[in-house]
Amino acid sequence: MKLMRAVQDEPGQKLEELAAQAEIHINTARDHLRVLEEEGLVASRPLATGTRGRPPAGFYPVCGPGMNPSADERVMASLSRGDMLRRLYPSLDRSSVIGEEAQHQIDTLVAHLEDVGLEPDLDLDRLEVTVVPCPEYDLCDENRASICDVHERLIRDQLSQVSGPLEVEQLEPFVTPDECRLTLSMRKQRLPNPAMPPRKQQR
Repeated sequence: MKLMRAVQDEPGQKLEELAAQAEIHINTARDHLRVLEEEGLVASRPLATGTRGRPPAGFYPVCGPGMNPSADERVMASLSRGDMLRRLYPSLDRSSVIGEEAQHQIDTLVAHLEDVGLEPDLDLDRLEVTVVPCPEYDLCDENRASICDVHERLIRDQLSQVSGPLEVEQLEPFVTPDECRLTLSMRKQRLPNPAMPPRKQQR
């Protein structure tokens, strides 16, 4: 969690910088980054140094399509699973309420929450998702709020990997002793400014 937070806080940092920020050994950081990349949560890119030799890698949170092949595969698998479940159980189809794109964002989000053990319970009419507290919370005595922040940013990144209007409005930890609540909202579309004249077409 510390390493993921370090990647989120300053995208593009090198291995040595992330290890120091997370206060872990560089070899431990290397192993954890490899796992995070395999899980589709982190992407590495060569950094231009202007010197000869193999460039070092910078690490970034996966916040859009095409950044990490594993993330892209997970997204496609979650969409296929969601479509299949809705064919088997038409009552699960809420696209008439939230739209097809938002439904696909939900597919991706649910797959992520299930993967990290948060057991999501959806109320799509209210755009609310109830989850159990994350397993890491009780393992960390300090900076517990930062764990919730990491999860919230991961959720935002998951929603951004599929085109759609849903975004995170609020993540409330411990609304009950054993539940946290995620509230989503529909992104408002920009309306044309009536004060701005229409752009003339070029001939």
